[in-house]
Amino acid sequence: MAHDTDFSDRLLRWFDTSGRKHLPWQQQISPYRVWVSEIMLQQTQVATVIGYFERFMRRFPTIDQLADASEDEVLHLWTGLGYYARARNLHKTARTIIADFNGEFPTNLEQLVALPGIGRSTAGAIISIACGGRAAILDGNVKRVLARCFGIYGWPGQTPVANALWEIAERLTPTTRVNDYTQAIMDLGATLCTRSRPDCAQCPMLGTCVAHETDEVERLPSKKTRQAIPVRSTYMLLIENLEGEFLLEKRPSRGLWGGLWGFPETEPAMLDAVLANQALEPVAAQAILPFRHTFTHFHLDITPLHVRSSRSSHQIGEPDRLIWYDLQTSQAIGLTRPVTRIFAQLKGLQKP
Repeated sequence: MAHDTDFSDRLLRWFDTSGRKHLPWQQQISPYRVWVSEIMLQQTQVATVIGYFERFMRRFPTIDQLADASEDEVLHLWTGLGYYARARNLHKTARTIIADFNGEFPTNLEQLVALPGIGRSTAGAIISIACGGRAAILDGNVKRVLARCFGIYGWPGQTPVANALWEIAERLTPTTRVNDYTQAIMDLGATLCTRSRPDCAQCPMLGTCVAHETDEVERLPSKKTRQAIPVRSTYMLLIENLEGEFLLEKRPSRGLWGGLWGFPETEPAMLDAVLANQALEPVAAQAILPFRHTFTHFHLDITPLHVRSSRSSHQIGEPDRLIWYDLQTSQAIGLTRPVTRIFAQLKGLQKP
Protein backbone atom coordinates (compact mmCIF):
# COMPACT_ATOMS: atom_id res chain seq x y z
CA MET A 1 0.00 0.00 0.00
CA ALA A 2 1.30 3.43 -0.92
CA HIS A 3 2.27 5.75 1.92
CA ASP A 4 0.31 9.01 1.95
CA THR A 5 3.15 11.29 0.81
CA ASP A 6 4.30 8.71 -1.73
CA PHE A 7 0.77 8.58 -3.17
CA SER A 8 0.49 12.35 -3.66
CA ASP A 9 4.06 12.64 -4.96
CA ARG A 10 3.53 9.90 -7.55
CA LEU A 11 0.19 11.39 -8.57
CA LEU A 12 1.54 14.91 -9.01
CA ARG A 13 4.57 13.74 -11.01
CA TRP A 14 2.20 11.88 -13.34
CA PHE A 15 -0.10 14.91 -13.61
CA ASP A 16 2.78 17.21 -14.50
CA THR A 17 3.67 15.09 -17.53
CA SER A 18 0.39 13.39 -18.49
CA GLY A 19 -2.57 15.13 -16.88
CA ARG A 20 -5.16 17.10 -18.83
CA LYS A 21 -4.71 20.85 -18.50
CA HIS A 22 -6.67 22.26 -21.43
CA LEU A 23 -10.29 21.48 -20.54
CA PRO A 24 -12.44 24.63 -20.72
CA TRP A 25 -13.11 24.77 -16.96
CA GLN A 26 -9.36 24.56 -16.31
CA GLN A 27 -8.95 27.96 -17.95
CA GLN A 28 -9.73 31.24 -16.15
CA ILE A 29 -10.31 29.26 -12.97
CA SER A 30 -12.81 30.79 -10.55
CA PRO A 31 -15.21 29.41 -7.92
CA TYR A 32 -18.11 30.06 -10.30
CA ARG A 33 -16.59 28.17 -13.25
CA VAL A 34 -15.41 25.28 -11.05
CA TRP A 35 -18.86 25.01 -9.45
CA VAL A 36 -20.73 24.94 -12.79
CA SER A 37 -18.34 22.36 -14.25
CA GLU A 38 -18.53 20.11 -11.18
CA ILE A 39 -22.33 20.12 -11.25
CA MET A 40 -22.40 19.37 -14.99
CA LEU A 41 -19.86 16.55 -14.60
CA GLN A 42 -21.96 14.69 -12.04
CA GLN A 43 -22.91 11.37 -13.70
CA THR A 44 -21.99 12.86 -17.09
CA GLN A 45 -19.00 12.23 -19.35
CA VAL A 46 -16.42 14.97 -19.96
CA ALA A 47 -16.91 14.79 -23.75
CA THR A 48 -20.63 15.51 -23.30
CA VAL A 49 -20.11 18.33 -20.82
CA ILE A 50 -17.58 20.38 -22.83
CA GLY A 51 -20.11 21.80 -25.30
CA TYR A 52 -22.73 22.47 -22.64
CA PHE A 53 -20.20 24.21 -20.40
CA GLU A 54 -18.96 26.47 -23.20
CA ARG A 55 -22.50 27.46 -24.23
CA PHE A 56 -23.47 28.04 -20.60
CA MET A 57 -20.45 30.28 -20.00
CA ARG A 58 -21.11 32.27 -23.16
CA ARG A 59 -24.65 33.00 -22.00
CA PHE A 60 -23.93 33.29 -18.27
CA PRO A 61 -20.27 34.35 -17.90
CA THR A 62 -20.89 35.56 -14.32
CA ILE A 63 -22.97 34.40 -11.41
CA ASP A 64 -24.91 37.68 -11.55
CA GLN A 65 -26.11 36.91 -15.07
CA LEU A 66 -27.12 33.39 -14.07
CA ALA A 67 -29.07 34.73 -11.09
CA ASP A 68 -30.85 37.29 -13.29
CA ALA A 69 -31.98 34.68 -15.83
CA SER A 70 -35.33 32.94 -15.80
CA GLU A 71 -35.53 29.30 -14.83
CA ASP A 72 -36.91 28.53 -18.29
CA GLU A 73 -33.79 29.94 -19.95
CA VAL A 74 -31.48 27.98 -17.65
CA LEU A 75 -33.39 24.75 -18.32
CA HIS A 76 -33.36 25.49 -22.06
CA LEU A 77 -29.54 25.57 -22.05
CA TRP A 78 -29.51 22.38 -19.96
CA THR A 79 -31.85 20.47 -22.30
CA GLY A 80 -30.32 17.11 -23.17
CA LEU A 81 -27.85 17.03 -20.28
CA GLY A 82 -30.28 15.25 -17.97
CA TYR A 83 -30.75 15.25 -14.20
CA TYR A 84 -32.53 18.61 -14.39
CA ALA A 85 -32.60 19.15 -10.64
CA ARG A 86 -28.94 20.10 -11.11
CA ALA A 87 -29.92 23.06 -13.29
CA ARG A 88 -32.70 24.20 -10.94
CA ASN A 89 -30.31 24.04 -7.99
CA LEU A 90 -27.65 25.99 -9.91
CA HIS A 91 -30.19 28.73 -10.47
CA LYS A 92 -31.35 28.74 -6.84
CA THR A 93 -27.79 28.77 -5.52
CA ALA A 94 -26.79 31.63 -7.83
CA ARG A 95 -29.63 33.73 -6.46
CA THR A 96 -28.77 32.77 -2.88
CA ILE A 97 -25.11 33.78 -3.33
CA ILE A 98 -26.16 37.13 -4.80
CA ALA A 99 -28.68 37.75 -2.01
CA ASP A 100 -26.84 36.35 1.02
CA PHE A 101 -23.14 36.56 0.14
CA ASN A 102 -22.99 39.76 -1.91
CA GLY A 103 -22.20 37.75 -5.04
CA GLU A 104 -19.04 36.21 -3.55
CA PHE A 105 -18.68 32.45 -3.20
CA PRO A 106 -18.24 31.37 0.42
CA THR A 107 -14.97 29.50 0.98
CA ASN A 108 -16.16 27.77 4.14
CA LEU A 109 -17.09 24.09 3.73
CA GLU A 110 -20.13 24.31 6.01
CA GLN A 111 -21.52 27.35 4.19
CA LEU A 112 -20.99 25.74 0.79
CA VAL A 113 -22.72 22.44 1.61
CA ALA A 114 -25.71 24.39 2.93
CA LEU A 115 -26.37 25.72 -0.58
CA PRO A 116 -28.81 23.85 -2.88
CA GLY A 117 -27.14 21.10 -4.89
CA ILE A 118 -23.66 21.44 -3.37
CA GLY A 119 -22.47 18.37 -1.52
CA ARG A 120 -19.26 17.72 0.35
CA SER A 121 -17.27 16.68 -2.74
CA THR A 122 -18.38 19.62 -4.89
CA ALA A 123 -17.59 21.98 -2.01
CA GLY A 124 -14.15 20.38 -1.72
CA ALA A 125 -13.51 20.91 -5.43
CA ILE A 126 -14.45 24.60 -5.22
CA ILE A 127 -12.24 25.18 -2.18
CA SER A 128 -9.24 23.22 -3.47
CA ILE A 129 -9.25 24.02 -7.19
CA ALA A 130 -10.45 27.61 -7.15
CA CYS A 131 -9.16 28.79 -3.78
CA GLY A 132 -6.15 26.54 -3.10
CA GLY A 133 -7.54 25.50 0.28
CA ARG A 134 -6.99 22.03 1.70
CA ALA A 135 -10.22 20.14 1.12
CA ALA A 136 -10.81 16.57 -0.06
CA ILE A 137 -13.09 15.43 -2.84
CA LEU A 138 -14.76 12.07 -3.44
CA ASP A 139 -16.52 11.94 -6.80
CA GLY A 140 -17.08 8.73 -8.76
CA ASN A 141 -13.62 8.74 -10.31
CA VAL A 142 -11.90 9.29 -6.97
CA LYS A 143 -13.94 6.55 -5.28
CA ARG A 144 -12.76 4.11 -7.92
CA VAL A 145 -9.10 5.13 -7.61
CA LEU A 146 -9.10 4.87 -3.81
CA ALA A 147 -11.11 1.64 -3.65
CA ARG A 148 -8.61 -0.03 -5.98
CA CYS A 149 -5.40 1.48 -4.60
CA PHE A 150 -6.29 0.72 -0.97
CA GLY A 151 -8.40 -2.42 -1.41
CA ILE A 152 -11.69 -1.06 -0.05
CA TYR A 153 -14.46 -3.61 -0.62
CA GLY A 154 -18.18 -2.91 -0.56
CA TRP A 155 -20.46 -0.69 -2.63
CA PRO A 156 -19.37 2.98 -2.15
CA GLY A 157 -23.00 4.02 -1.73
CA GLN A 158 -23.09 2.25 1.64
CA THR A 159 -22.33 4.58 4.55
CA PRO A 160 -19.51 2.53 6.15
CA VAL A 161 -17.74 2.20 2.78
CA ALA A 162 -18.22 5.89 1.97
CA ASN A 163 -16.88 6.84 5.40
CA ALA A 164 -13.79 4.68 4.88
CA LEU A 165 -13.15 6.28 1.48
CA TRP A 166 -13.64 9.79 2.89
CA GLU A 167 -11.15 9.04 5.66
CA ILE A 168 -8.55 8.01 3.07
CA ALA A 169 -9.34 11.00 0.83
CA GLU A 170 -8.92 13.43 3.74
CA ARG A 171 -5.68 11.80 4.82
CA LEU A 172 -4.12 11.80 1.36
CA THR A 173 -4.93 15.40 0.44
CA PRO A 174 -1.63 17.31 0.66
CA THR A 175 -1.06 20.76 2.13
CA THR A 176 0.66 22.09 -0.99
CA ARG A 177 -0.41 22.04 -4.65
CA VAL A 178 -3.90 21.07 -3.51
CA ASN A 179 -5.50 22.40 -6.69
CA ASP A 180 -3.21 20.27 -8.88
CA TYR A 181 -3.69 17.24 -6.64
CA THR A 182 -7.48 17.52 -6.89
CA GLN A 183 -7.36 17.81 -10.68
CA ALA A 184 -4.86 14.94 -10.82
CA ILE A 185 -6.82 12.38 -8.83
CA MET A 186 -9.98 13.09 -10.84
CA ASP A 187 -7.94 12.84 -14.04
CA LEU A 188 -6.39 9.54 -13.03
CA GLY A 189 -9.83 8.01 -12.58
CA ALA A 190 -11.16 9.50 -15.80
CA THR A 191 -8.26 8.53 -18.09
CA LEU A 192 -6.38 5.50 -16.68
CA CYS A 193 -8.24 3.99 -13.71
CA THR A 194 -11.45 3.73 -15.70
CA ARG A 195 -14.47 1.60 -14.88
CA SER A 196 -13.74 -0.91 -17.64
CA ARG A 197 -10.41 -1.80 -19.24
CA PRO A 198 -8.21 0.37 -17.01
CA ASP A 199 -4.72 1.08 -18.32
CA CYS A 200 -2.81 -0.23 -15.31
CA ALA A 201 0.51 -0.36 -17.17
CA GLN A 202 0.57 3.45 -17.41
CA CYS A 203 -0.72 4.11 -13.88
CA PRO A 204 1.60 5.96 -11.48
CA MET A 205 0.39 3.66 -8.67
CA LEU A 206 1.59 0.50 -10.39
CA GLY A 207 3.38 -1.60 -7.80
CA THR A 208 1.49 -0.13 -4.85
CA CYS A 209 -2.14 -0.65 -5.91
CA VAL A 210 -3.80 -3.35 -3.81
CA ALA A 211 -6.34 -4.27 -6.49
CA HIS A 212 -3.63 -4.72 -9.12
CA GLU A 213 -1.38 -6.71 -6.83
CA THR A 214 -4.25 -9.07 -5.89
CA ASP A 215 -5.76 -9.22 -9.41
CA GLU A 216 -9.00 -7.61 -8.20
CA VAL A 217 -9.06 -4.53 -10.44
CA GLU A 218 -12.23 -5.56 -12.28
CA ARG A 219 -14.02 -6.30 -8.98
CA LEU A 220 -13.32 -2.95 -7.32
CA PRO A 221 -15.11 -0.84 -6.43
CA SER A 222 -17.82 -3.35 -5.58
CA LYS A 223 -21.01 -2.95 -7.57
CA LYS A 224 -24.44 -2.36 -6.14
CA THR A 225 -26.66 -5.43 -6.14
CA ARG A 226 -28.75 -5.22 -9.30
CA GLN A 227 -32.51 -5.35 -9.01
CA ALA A 228 -35.15 -5.76 -11.69
CA ILE A 229 -36.06 -2.35 -13.14
CA PRO A 230 -39.83 -1.77 -13.20
CA VAL A 231 -41.59 -0.65 -16.38
CA ARG A 232 -44.26 2.05 -16.57
CA SER A 233 -46.23 3.22 -19.59
CA THR A 234 -47.85 6.45 -20.72
CA TYR A 235 -49.49 8.09 -23.72
CA MET A 236 -48.02 11.45 -24.74
CA LEU A 237 -50.60 13.54 -26.58
CA LEU A 238 -49.16 15.50 -29.49
CA ILE A 239 -52.04 17.98 -29.64
CA GLU A 240 -51.82 20.07 -32.83
CA ASN A 241 -53.95 23.20 -33.24
CA LEU A 242 -55.34 24.90 -36.34
CA GLU A 243 -52.08 26.83 -36.84
CA GLY A 244 -49.91 23.69 -36.73
CA GLU A 245 -48.57 24.36 -33.22
CA PHE A 246 -48.29 21.76 -30.48
CA LEU A 247 -49.59 22.06 -26.93
CA LEU A 248 -47.00 21.80 -24.15
CA GLU A 249 -47.56 21.92 -20.41
CA LYS A 250 -45.09 22.88 -17.73
CA ARG A 251 -44.34 20.04 -15.36
CA PRO A 252 -44.31 20.58 -11.58
CA SER A 253 -41.00 21.82 -10.19
CA ARG A 254 -40.58 18.59 -8.21
CA GLY A 255 -40.49 15.13 -9.71
CA LEU A 256 -39.57 13.81 -13.16
CA TRP A 257 -38.44 16.49 -15.60
CA GLY A 258 -39.26 19.09 -12.95
CA GLY A 259 -39.86 22.57 -14.39
CA LEU A 260 -39.52 21.41 -18.02
CA TRP A 261 -42.14 21.61 -20.74
CA GLY A 262 -43.63 18.35 -21.99
CA PHE A 263 -46.58 16.91 -23.84
CA PRO A 264 -49.78 16.29 -21.86
CA GLU A 265 -49.86 12.68 -20.72
CA THR A 266 -52.51 10.16 -19.86
CA GLU A 267 -52.55 6.59 -18.67
CA PRO A 268 -53.59 4.00 -21.25
CA ALA A 269 -56.81 3.21 -19.38
CA MET A 270 -57.90 6.88 -19.51
CA LEU A 271 -57.05 7.55 -23.16
CA ASP A 272 -60.52 7.21 -24.71
CA ALA A 273 -62.14 9.38 -22.04
CA VAL A 274 -59.52 12.11 -22.43
CA LEU A 275 -59.89 12.20 -26.23
CA ALA A 276 -63.68 12.39 -26.00
CA ASN A 277 -63.67 15.03 -23.25
CA GLN A 278 -61.24 17.31 -25.13
CA ALA A 279 -62.80 16.69 -28.56
CA LEU A 280 -59.48 15.47 -29.95
CA GLU A 281 -59.26 13.55 -33.22
CA PRO A 282 -56.33 11.16 -33.76
CA VAL A 283 -54.39 11.71 -36.98
CA ALA A 284 -55.03 8.80 -39.32
CA ALA A 285 -51.38 7.94 -39.98
CA GLN A 286 -49.35 7.90 -36.78
CA ALA A 287 -45.80 8.72 -37.89
CA ILE A 288 -44.09 8.62 -34.47
CA LEU A 289 -43.56 5.10 -33.21
CA PRO A 290 -43.62 4.09 -29.51
CA PHE A 291 -40.26 4.11 -27.73
CA ARG A 292 -38.71 3.51 -24.32
CA HIS A 293 -37.07 6.18 -22.14
CA THR A 294 -34.94 4.85 -19.28
CA PHE A 295 -34.54 6.62 -15.97
CA THR A 296 -32.20 5.58 -13.17
CA HIS A 297 -34.87 3.53 -11.38
CA PHE A 298 -37.41 2.54 -14.06
CA HIS A 299 -38.20 2.27 -17.77
CA LEU A 300 -40.96 4.43 -19.25
CA ASP A 301 -42.66 3.04 -22.36
CA ILE A 302 -43.99 6.04 -24.29
CA THR A 303 -46.68 5.89 -26.95
CA PRO A 304 -46.90 9.23 -28.79
CA LEU A 305 -50.41 9.91 -30.10
CA HIS A 306 -50.72 12.68 -32.68
CA VAL A 307 -54.15 14.30 -32.35
CA ARG A 308 -55.74 17.44 -33.80
CA SER A 309 -57.65 20.06 -31.87
CA SER A 310 -60.19 22.53 -33.19
CA ARG A 311 -58.62 25.22 -30.97
CA SER A 312 -56.46 28.06 -32.23
CA SER A 313 -53.35 29.46 -30.56
CA HIS A 314 -55.49 32.20 -28.99
CA GLN A 315 -57.69 29.75 -27.11
CA ILE A 316 -55.62 28.85 -24.08
CA GLY A 317 -56.52 29.51 -20.49
CA GLU A 318 -53.31 29.15 -18.46
CA PRO A 319 -50.33 30.73 -20.29
CA ASP A 320 -48.01 30.12 -17.31
CA ARG A 321 -48.72 26.40 -17.47
CA LEU A 322 -49.77 25.77 -21.07
CA ILE A 323 -48.30 27.08 -24.33
CA TRP A 324 -48.60 26.43 -28.03
CA TYR A 325 -45.16 25.61 -29.44
CA ASP A 326 -44.25 26.45 -33.03
CA LEU A 327 -41.74 23.99 -34.48
CA GLN A 328 -40.42 26.59 -36.91
CA THR A 329 -39.63 29.27 -34.29
CA SER A 330 -38.13 27.40 -31.35
CA GLN A 331 -38.72 29.13 -28.01
CA ALA A 332 -35.96 29.35 -25.38
CA ILE A 333 -37.58 26.99 -22.89
CA GLY A 334 -36.47 23.74 -21.31
CA LEU A 335 -37.95 20.71 -23.07
CA THR A 336 -38.07 17.12 -21.82
CA ARG A 337 -35.91 14.61 -23.69
CA PRO A 338 -38.95 12.83 -25.27
CA VAL A 339 -40.23 16.19 -26.57
CA THR A 340 -36.90 17.05 -28.23
CA ARG A 341 -36.79 13.56 -29.76
CA ILE A 342 -40.36 13.73 -31.08
CA PHE A 343 -39.99 17.30 -32.39
CA ALA A 344 -36.82 16.28 -34.26
CA GLN A 345 -38.78 13.47 -35.92
CA LEU A 346 -41.69 15.77 -36.79
CA LYS A 347 -39.33 18.34 -38.33
CA GLY A 348 -37.76 15.58 -40.41
CA LEU A 349 -41.19 14.51 -41.64
CA GLN A 350 -42.07 18.09 -42.61
CA LYS A 351 -39.01 18.49 -44.87
CA PRO A 352 -39.85 18.39 -48.60
